[in-house]
Amino acid sequence: MKISTRVSILASALLPLGSVYAEPQFPVVPLTAGMYVIQAEVAATEAQRQQGLMFREKLAPNAGMVFLFNRPAQVCMWMKNTLVPLSVAFIDEGGKIINIEDMQPQTTNSHCAGSQASYALEMNKGWFAQKNIKPGTVIAGLPKARQ
Repeated sequence: MKISTRVSILASALLPLGSVYAEPQFPVVPLTAGMYVIQAEVAATEAQRQQGLMFREKLAPNAGMVFLFNRPAQVCMWMKNTLVPLSVAFIDEGGKIINIEDMQPQTTNSHCAGSQASYALEMNKGWFAQKNIKPGTVIAGLPKARQ
């Protein structure tokens, strides 16, 4: 067996291990908050919501992740294994922001919706404040829950 063949076989054998640590691929939808457009990855399944933005080293300026819950619920978020400081907006079923919380990286503190939420939108920390987006602002383009 030639050395190049051995290297190929070894690289092929290691490929699945490397893919475990790759960033997950989530569907992306455009959302709007007033005049601002957000490119939001969608976490719609339990597995996607559990993974969230864990292990990401950065987040583009107008990128985020929207967590879609199957029905309005009292939801809380935390930052375990999340490396980027984030702000989360909890959103009702009509798209209106209920409350916004800032979250520190790699903490397990709970950050909860002020009332029943259908969505949570995570953005870089301070994004909502910088854009003067507050509770009561409507986020348009949110995906619908599958019933």
